[in-house]
Amino acid sequence: MSHALLNRHKNLNKLAMLKDRAALLGKARSFFAEKGILEVDCPQLSTSASVDAHIDLISAFPFDGLRFLHSSPEYGMKRLLSLGMGDIYQLSHVFRNEECGSKHNPEFMMAEWYRLGITFAQMIEETLDFVRLFLGDLPSSTISYRDAFIGFAGFDYVKMTPADLLKYLQSKAIEIDSSLDVNDKDTLLNLIMGTIIEPQLGKNELCALAYYPSSQAALARTIQEGDQRVAERFEVYYNGVELANGYHELVDCNEQRNRLDDANLERMRLDKTPLPIDENFLEALEHGLPDCCGVAVGFDRLMMLRHGKREIGDVIPFAWKEA
Repeated sequence: MSHALLNRHKNLNKLAMLKDRAALLGKARSFFAEKGILEVDCPQLSTSASVDAHIDLISAFPFDGLRFLHSSPEYGMKRLLSLGMGDIYQLSHVFRNEECGSKHNPEFMMAEWYRLGITFAQMIEETLDFVRLFLGDLPSSTISYRDAFIGFAGFDYVKMTPADLLKYLQSKAIEIDSSLDVNDKDTLLNLIMGTIIEPQLGKNELCALAYYPSSQAALARTIQEGDQRVAERFEVYYNGVELANGYHELVDCNEQRNRLDDANLERMRLDKTPLPIDENFLEALEHGLPDCCGVAVGFDRLMMLRHGKREIGDVIPFAWKEA
């Protein structure tokens, strides 16, 4: 086949995929509409930042000074929730200042929604149903973070010290970057999760990994479960690919401020610039965020799995280097 014919074939395949992408955007909106969840469109640029120790933002400099492209519409959506907007969703382009990779593009599509009056378990099930729009009627299972370590790594993380975890990593010949703090338990747990456990999650089924350590709560509430305090947080996996991150949302303004301050301290420890705290977001929490659950789902990764693609650039109109 000539070079011209190869290019034509490639372009026809890309166009067919993009038409299917448009169809799935429509199906996603129908999914939410049928449940009475309203679409919102919070700004992508803000004067403050969503603070996360491990997520770097892309900055912009319009006429009135520094702003940040959001890595999630979460803060704006929670401000709307505090005003009484009710159940809402947003299909949004989000931005992260990270290297391009097979599953990463600095600009990508996220579906994010918030539900009032449903339980944490119900939110997991609704998220799994959303994923099935793309991947079909797959079976599913839910496993706790603790049971995942026991089942896939062979130990109970609650009983392990950082020294124990380091010894385990060395026994598995897992490379440990010199920048990592080997005295920090969560750092080592994250490394084990990414290298040992995640690849085994969701083999030919959807897997919801739930009840993370309270130290990894992010924006989730925590509860006491037996001998440990855990976060009502979950992630969804399919064949080792992370697709969603959800919470029973934290509503305590003071606790949220402390977590954001801790994230900035961790950024400084990692030689990163601390980010400005979003006071509008904290004011919304202080005003009163209703009891709710929320989740963010990677739309592009769902399209990759749906079409059997290995590169995120294959399922978006133009990848970062082509944009």
